[in-house]
Amino acid sequence: MDSVDKLSQPKPTTPECTAYGYVPGKHNAKLVEVMPGTPCGEYLRRYWHPIALSSEVGRRPQKVKVLGEDLILFRDGAGKPGLLYPRCAHRGTNLYYGKTEEHGIRCCYHGWVFDAEGHCLEQPCEENGGSHRDRIRQPWYPLQERYGLVFTYMGPPERMPFLPRYDIFEDLQPGYQVFPQRVSGYADLAVDAKLPVPYNWLQVFENGADPFHVMILHSTFSDYPQFGEAYKVRPNVEFEALEASILNHAKHSHNGRMVDQVEELLLPNMKALYPMSIDAGRGRRITWHTPVDDTSFVKFGATVGRERLVEFDALIMTPQGKTWSQMTDDEHQVYPGDYEAQASQGLITLHSEEHLARSDIGVVMLRRMLLKEIDAVAAGKDPSGVAFTEEDALVHIGSGNFYLD
Repeated sequence: MDSVDKLSQPKPTTPECTAYGYVPGKHNAKLVEVMPGTPCGEYLRRYWHPIALSSEVGRRPQKVKVLGEDLILFRDGAGKPGLLYPRCAHRGTNLYYGKTEEHGIRCCYHGWVFDAEGHCLEQPCEENGGSHRDRIRQPWYPLQERYGLVFTYMGPPERMPFLPRYDIFEDLQPGYQVFPQRVSGYADLAVDAKLPVPYNWLQVFENGADPFHVMILHSTFSDYPQFGEAYKVRPNVEFEALEASILNHAKHSHNGRMVDQVEELLLPNMKALYPMSIDAGRGRRITWHTPVDDTSFVKFGATVGRERLVEFDALIMTPQGKTWSQMTDDEHQVYPGDYEAQASQGLITLHSEEHLARSDIGVVMLRRMLLKEIDAVAAGKDPSGVAFTEEDALVHIGSGNFYLD
């Protein structure tokens, strides 16, 4: 082959960019990590968090993990709930194997008894039941019960706020009551809602600041409207920032009328949703996203009504009428929902790799608000949304469906 023939041969092209040498990004540790001593962990510890249903807490000790801490939850014979560090202050035996009594829990190894606030009441192997037992205090956290839920405060005792009350759950109409429940992270209670959902708490919380995903993920992507036909159209969305919450207004036409669907995200990890049926009226439900650790969470809810709300107990995900737990792997790929979209981001999403767009304004607002509050707590201030008087502890909920005409 002569030199002219060589010059006429096609040359391989060099791509401008490939995945060769790719180095994964990082998550924003300050924003999402919840272990003791971390910026976000210290921020979250300034609020009350639900950790169980009141009906679940009995005499038998149970393991609970909250904000990265392994704890023991029980109710003594007098009905008082207790949340203690599991390692017995005597020789370290786990109090999970203890036995509850009238005023506390007795360790199985040498019988030391601790009350719900960690006071050592008895040391039966010592003379006089332990002459210096009052010097011993088992590490503990305060508990309060409200709306059928058990809440704990895990922050500095001197900054403990009042447990909030919510106006939609107060002064109930005749025949109405508050229904507490564990909420499935899969919109399907056939999956045990006590099992932690395996990804970071913020990935599910900030989903509420993203009303645009409803049109795609839940309505048009699979050509099956998981939430109903009304959600197929792109809404006109506006966001409203308050002191300790963000309201997203999704306005669209329904049966010839304009409806303002208002969802509220309340600091630090709560969501108040509008009625999915688009019936006019205030929201009736609050959901808490309680971090178990950096890579898992559980959900609790409370709903006001004549009966318990079941909208997300067994959400139909496919045209064949299947719920999440009934679907095959192929069906999860064809008909994905919130779990698939959020869990597939990873145990903790890589924030540095995101390319946020105009439709992500709600997510940006929420993250900026959280970072501002995290910095405030680190500077020695109280976070927004906590109350130190009973009067200030009443929270107004702004969610609902409201006709604009």
